[in-house]
Amino acid sequence: MIIFPIIILISFVLYIYYKVMLVKSRDRLEQSYMNSKAKVFLGIFVFFFGINQYLYYETQLSLFIGILFLVIGGFQFRLGVKMTRHYRNEYRKHRVST
Repeated sequence: MIIFPIIILISFVLYIYYKVMLVKSRDRLEQSYMNSKAKVFLGIFVFFFGINQYLYYETQLSLFIGILFLVIGGFQFRLGVKMTRHYRNEYRKHRVST
């Protein structure tokens, strides 16, 4: 089960990367776009962290906490994907007009 820690690590690194890029950018639209991408990777991180914790401990408490993490991660991922689609289209329109 080495795949879950790898996914967790990669998603956490990409989350931090997009948060740093968010701070570096001065354009509000680009900041919103980077923030939405960061939400996607945060959702992936929380989702797979919940799965990994249940598989590691295999207790009833870790099952409930894992399910909670799965739900929160899924909502965060879904919201991030919807926001990314919206801001990607707006960013493309903004780049074409300038």
